[in-house]
Amino acid sequence: MFAKESVTIKYEKGLHARVIAMVVHKVSEIQKRYNVELFIRYKDRNKIPATSVMPLVLLKVKKNEEVIVEAYGEEVESAVRELCDFLQGDFDIFDKNAISQVDKIIDSNTITCEQVFDSMANGIVVSDEYDVITVFNPAAENILGIRASEVIGKRVYDAIPNSRLHIVNKTRKAELMCKQLIGSSLILTNRTPISIDGQPKGAVASFEDVSNFEKITGELKEVKELKERLQLILETVQDGICVINKDGIITYVNPAYLKILNEGKEELINKNVKNISPMGARKKVLDTGKSITGAISHKKNGVVIVSNINPIIVDGEMNGAVSVVKNVTEVQKLYEKLNKVAAKAEYLEEELLRTKKPHDAFKKFKGKSGSVLDSLAIAAKAARSNSTVLIRGESGTGKELIAEGIHFSSERASGSFIRINCAAIPADLLESELFGHEKGAFTGAIKRKLGKFELAHNGSIFLDEIGEMDKSVQAKILRVIQDRELQRVGGEETIKVNVRIIAATHRDLEQMVREKEFREDLYYRLNVIPIIIPPLRERKEDIPLLVEHFIKKMKDEKDIKGISKEAMDVLMNYNWPGNVRELENLLERITALTDNEYIGVEDLPSYIKEEVTYKEDKKAAHKESLNSNSMLVKIENEEEILPLAEYEKLIIEKALKKYGSYNAAGKALGITHKTVAAKAKLYGIEKVVLWVK
Repeated sequence: MFAKESVTIKYEKGLHARVIAMVVHKVSEIQKRYNVELFIRYKDRNKIPATSVMPLVLLKVKKNEEVIVEAYGEEVESAVRELCDFLQGDFDIFDKNAISQVDKIIDSNTITCEQVFDSMANGIVVSDEYDVITVFNPAAENILGIRASEVIGKRVYDAIPNSRLHIVNKTRKAELMCKQLIGSSLILTNRTPISIDGQPKGAVASFEDVSNFEKITGELKEVKELKERLQLILETVQDGICVINKDGIITYVNPAYLKILNEGKEELINKNVKNISPMGARKKVLDTGKSITGAISHKKNGVVIVSNINPIIVDGEMNGAVSVVKNVTEVQKLYEKLNKVAAKAEYLEEELLRTKKPHDAFKKFKGKSGSVLDSLAIAAKAARSNSTVLIRGESGTGKELIAEGIHFSSERASGSFIRINCAAIPADLLESELFGHEKGAFTGAIKRKLGKFELAHNGSIFLDEIGEMDKSVQAKILRVIQDRELQRVGGEETIKVNVRIIAATHRDLEQMVREKEFREDLYYRLNVIPIIIPPLRERKEDIPLLVEHFIKKMKDEKDIKGISKEAMDVLMNYNWPGNVRELENLLERITALTDNEYIGVEDLPSYIKEEVTYKEDKKAAHKESLNSNSMLVKIENEEEILPLAEYEKLIIEKALKKYGSYNAAGKALGITHKTVAAKAKLYGIEKVVLWVK
């Protein structure tokens, strides 16, 4: 059983030595009576047996301080209670018999301390605050050759020549690991000051005779040589090892060496390399004392080995050499294995980074699909560099959130993050917005204006929809990337800027480069680290997560508890041409208009439900396609001529099904996408594009 109780010490003098002795005397009685073990815990220190005098004295518990009494055994509650009552009592009221018992306890512990000093192998000398020697143990007598009776009570500097105890007592600074020659003995001494309650009370010296250690210095040469050999062997134990002495005699070969050379141990041990291979690398090392690396030799068994031979030098003398050999075939196997391991490690590192929780700066971007994690992993890597980043993705996919995450998880996080939409600013004003202008540079420029690049100095600038930028501005952007400098509109001063550029676009820049609509050199400068943000239709497993996020985000406006499974199924089957932005706007509209606690199918707009219906009619569309193909066959095989509109309808419908968009179908047919859209509407086949998507 276990019990504990805290108690506050009320005795004026606290728990000093005599009081502790009284407590120990009392504890002995209590433990016998209640068959328990008692402990005392003070502050955050470990518990101390309540029968240990010196550890309890060293606690230095003062009046009004609290201790905890703990008991383990049978009648623990009674034992704890009685000891707590005793600790709160007046220790001045004790009979003579009790005091006599207490004195015996104190004397017993004092004798124990004296015995410790007498039994120590190290010499101990203690002086008080007046530099008078108070302790001089037997070990000190033996080491210093002075009897204790001759020095106890004398000043330390009078009794012991060359002593520095009085200096340590005065300066209060310890002197550790000091060597001192006394007679023929070398003494190693530690001298430390003694303080009690912050007051100087003398000094103590602890010393030992280290003369015997000097006697073994003659043996160190052999030990050092052995250590050197063993160290080399241990470090290269997986390779073939051959050790030779200074005369060229082979003294050791390991199993790997025997296996590589396909020879027995008895054929090599005690053989001299000067006879085995007089022109070999090992003999050269013995002759010159210099290492040889990458020595190639052909052995009798047809094995080609590569050797590294190093001399064994001890105290500046040549004591032999060690040869480490590799089979070239084994090296090749190890190299291939290393490549596999390195590739595997790289793959695992990529997977670890991919599955690692993204930096908090990316927490605004919601998604757990594989394609999203891949994009976030690349973005996290990009944040660790200063390279230019090009974020690709359709409108509404969250390109700006990725750019923001890259900035705020990079070393530039403390700098500015400047956003600018290149498509939202007229071409004639974009240059001024980006680079600033001087006063009077053009009509309306009534004062100097700093551009976005200057504002983003030591930070990042996000150029959204960079594909819409005029080619004249593209050239100046290229200069900023290459030279890290710019000029304001109407100015001549060259301004240095330190800006990390993060660009984004939904356009096909490669096609724009081919059509000379976008500078090729700027494209390559921007596309250093490409990040592809997948459209929502390619990561539909994120739709439930996004729906939940947006509903929670709009909680303050309306208490929508969730969405029905049927409505979620419709959202999962919708194509989302506007991506996440469209989803957020849709949920915001539904939240504002619905009166239901849960969003249902009836709350969804008709165009979403109609598209889902188109997909459900996939089989019918496929059948219609077969009919169209049959009609084409009929046209080819029969002489009947149909009206031109029928042929046009079939051709446009076939192009839309194959290419999936008005733009691509128009390019294939050699007409504009507007013409394709108008014809599709005229013939009632515009839903084909929605079905293909």
